[in-house]
Amino acid sequence: MTLEELIIQCKKQNATAQAELYKRYSNTLFSICLKYSPNYAEAQDNLQDSFITIFKRIEQFKGKGSFEGWIKRITVNTALQKYRKKRAFDITNEDQIEDEDVEVEDTSLPLDFLLKIIQELPDRYRMVFNLYILDGYSHKEIGEMLGISDGTSKSNLARARMILKQKIEIYNKEQL
Repeated sequence: MTLEELIIQCKKQNATAQAELYKRYSNTLFSICLKYSPNYAEAQDNLQDSFITIFKRIEQFKGKGSFEGWIKRITVNTALQKYRKKRAFDITNEDQIEDEDVEVEDTSLPLDFLLKIIQELPDRYRMVFNLYILDGYSHKEIGEMLGISDGTSKSNLARARMILKQKIEIYNKEQL
């Protein structure tokens, strides 16, 4: 079944088509959920909530633009909405931190190590880091998505970079 046919069937609430759509996109969307969730269990919950939203709103997809982009956006927003409710971003005086580049000399770090240390970042830092570095959003866009100021977004990114740099330095010393 083509993607267009699958979408049409999902709009008709066809359970077989919904299962197929889930099968096609669950791995891709789960990787997004992992980026924005503090642990595996919450990532699974966010994936489930994302598909519920996708199936509820599939009528709104009119075929303009990428379907995959549309469902990815829903997934990111679903994960972020949970953290906005928790007020994980309420931090005072964050605007005072300067955003400075952190240089990492060794680019041969294992991918599983990098993913682990990013996952270990506090929620507010991990969210901003992922949105800015991995997904390419601007600080203004991040501020709007998370309900924080541009300056808070910048300072959270700077703090995330500092934490990651420290963990990488410790890792490199342990490898000697």
